[in-house]
Amino acid sequence: MPCKDLVSWNVMITGYVKQGNMESARELFDQVPQRDVVTWNTMITGYVRFGTHEEAMKMVVEMQQAGERPDEVTMLSLLSACSDSGALDVGEKIHQALLEIHSRNDLNVVLGNALVDMYAKCGCIEKALEVFNGMREKDVSSWNSIIGGLAFHGHAEESISLFEEMRKKRTKPNDITFVSVLVACSHGGMVERGREYFKLMRTEYGIEPNVRHYGCMVDILGRAGFLEEASKFVDEMKVEPDAIVWRALLGACRIHGNVDLGEHANKQLLKLRGGASGDYVLLSNIYASMGKWGGKEKLRKLMDDRKVAKEAGFAQIEGKNEELISFLLRPLSECTSSVIAKYVN
Repeated sequence: MPCKDLVSWNVMITGYVKQGNMESARELFDQVPQRDVVTWNTMITGYVRFGTHEEAMKMVVEMQQAGERPDEVTMLSLLSACSDSGALDVGEKIHQALLEIHSRNDLNVVLGNALVDMYAKCGCIEKALEVFNGMREKDVSSWNSIIGGLAFHGHAEESISLFEEMRKKRTKPNDITFVSVLVACSHGGMVERGREYFKLMRTEYGIEPNVRHYGCMVDILGRAGFLEEASKFVDEMKVEPDAIVWRALLGACRIHGNVDLGEHANKQLLKLRGGASGDYVLLSNIYASMGKWGGKEKLRKLMDDRKVAKEAGFAQIEGKNEELISFLLRPLSECTSSVIAKYVN
């Protein structure tokens, strides 16, 4: 067999990564006699893509220890990992490293977008706005990241204001933009504006609403108490309602105590996915709020018959040396306070 050169090694590692076989990719990576930045980036990008962010971070440390300098691709992969895992402290260090290479206003649009997205997803909205406002060049992704970040963190008015600014600057919104805008309308209780923007998608921008947009509209109407209109909206949808749509309607029924419509929404959810425990809990809460304890007991029996287990909660606490300890939330008989104290104290 001919001797492999570095390009061949990189191609084979890339093949395993594309298949999602990170274990084999790592085995092959460890055999490479002399690696370059592409070899390292392939592994780092793979770990980020498949959600193993801790491995991606470790790989970057290994990369630096091996004397290989991270490049723009490395930084983008790391920022993506920080966005998904909420690792704001690491993201800030990457930002600082980038500023040592580029001036504050000299970041290209791809790096700028990644930073805005990272800060927004980590809930650091002021920093996201600072980066966004400092970007010399912006594209639709730049606007989407900041509008979405503001919307999902409860800054509805600011989100809508930026959307209007985007339109004034003649940047054409896309379907993702309108999801964020409708989320802002939902969180801000802006029913009429939500209706207007939903129509605007088609009339001004020729964007056909997808199931996510319909789900947002159901949430907007439902939260505001327009349950009949929300139900009619679902019935008249041009796409098949998914679990998100029915769950939005079920959640609205819990808020406003509509048992009949709640039962209908839950029935549709059962058809779609067999019913997740959270769906049963929502309907159970509707029964309890209306004093219909018989309905709650029947629901409990149905859960037992279908062997639906209530999902355990998940939490993290900071232990010694700033180490994060992850655990499932179970009754204290299974997870006593003395065990937790051992790690924290």
